[in-house]
Amino acid sequence: MKTLTDFPYQNVLVLGLAKSGEAAAQLLYDSQIPFRINDLTKLDENDIAQRFDKLGVEVITGEHPISVLDGIDLVVKNPGIPYHHEIVKEAIDRDVPVITEVELSYYLIDGPIIAITGSNGKTTTTSLTYELLKAGGLDPLIAGNIGKVATTVARQQKSNQPVVMELSSFQLKAIENFKPDISVLINITEAHLDYHKTMEDYVGSKLNITKNQNEEDTLIYNADDQYLRNGIANPKAKIIPFSVSGLERKGLYVDDDIVFFQHEPIINRKEIALPGDHNLENVLVGIAVAKLFNVANEDIKSVLKTFTGVKHRLQFVESVNGRQVFNDSKATNISATLMAIQAFNKPIVLIVGGLDRGVEFDQLIQSFEYVKYCVAYGQSASKIREAAERNHYQSIITVDNLQEATFKAYEASEKGDILLFSPACASWDQFKSFEERGDMFIQLVHKLY
Repeated sequence: MKTLTDFPYQNVLVLGLAKSGEAAAQLLYDSQIPFRINDLTKLDENDIAQRFDKLGVEVITGEHPISVLDGIDLVVKNPGIPYHHEIVKEAIDRDVPVITEVELSYYLIDGPIIAITGSNGKTTTTSLTYELLKAGGLDPLIAGNIGKVATTVARQQKSNQPVVMELSSFQLKAIENFKPDISVLINITEAHLDYHKTMEDYVGSKLNITKNQNEEDTLIYNADDQYLRNGIANPKAKIIPFSVSGLERKGLYVDDDIVFFQHEPIINRKEIALPGDHNLENVLVGIAVAKLFNVANEDIKSVLKTFTGVKHRLQFVESVNGRQVFNDSKATNISATLMAIQAFNKPIVLIVGGLDRGVEFDQLIQSFEYVKYCVAYGQSASKIREAAERNHYQSIITVDNLQEATFKAYEASEKGDILLFSPACASWDQFKSFEERGDMFIQLVHKLY
């Protein structure tokens, strides 16, 4: 496997473990670069830290003393650790660079990088792009927030093998030298303000995806998105805009149900298997990347006619006594749930709830034209109910957990309804991840018979 060569740093702190921290630590160890680990989980409860401790790596667990920065010239942090964390703040005050393992992967990758970000649709777009390139015979790899972490994939990459990466604002905020050959900005809506604190910081972090690009690179972006139109004022890269409203004719657009790439017809919307108008943004991105890699139109159409999405993203679970049940656990913000609601023109019984991130839910409630009943659960349930009361929406109940919510939603539904789990909240009040939350929902649906 590849290791780091000509690496400009001599003493590294890996701050926080989990998947990305473990991968970064393993890469540094194999590359014989001195480093230490600092993780909040105590050593006797920390299998990863124990393994590196046995290898002779300096491991500090159970606390975050400032002394872990002594002699350090680079911090590789877990993406979820915020910038107001005392170690991160102190590192910045000492002019010590703070990156994530995605930046490390850039030192390893030998081939084209397609980096994809957005508030909503990242995983679907990344998966679709991967499938389109694969259909074109390009043998792509997939990395980032989807599948294996970036450094693990980069270590396995063959020369000139394309790597499709899904990147979050948490990862992009820490960009130093990372430069994709193709960067993608799908959309930006209000999200993760508990981490970023301001929309300016959140938008700026997303725009970092293109900050190191030059005229040899390509930027694909949503011309319908106000944040992106304003933020990409003077791009250095070649641009390919896309528009689902038909306003942008220079790149990709839809006209009379036909999807065009630079005025070339590609496919009729009715032939696209992905459900919901919101997925059209993801389709346009996938087409743009595929065309840049000279994938044949017939191969593009073949994938688009069969690709139905990925697990936990408006995933059809099954029909239960005449109700169609969908799992959209990846909808961790209000705008994602709004998109899910807008994908249907049938009565919806909606399950929402999860971590309270300090947002208000009035915009969500005001879009309940087709939502005949709403069940809210978890930490944010009372706030969702309060928004419903302010907006005179009465068909709502609150419960404690997802199990109760699923059964109550089924009881409130009728034959012909859509039973939709689209939480509009992060999962961390009751689950470790949106995947765990979605898997639980699927298991509960199987018990509804």
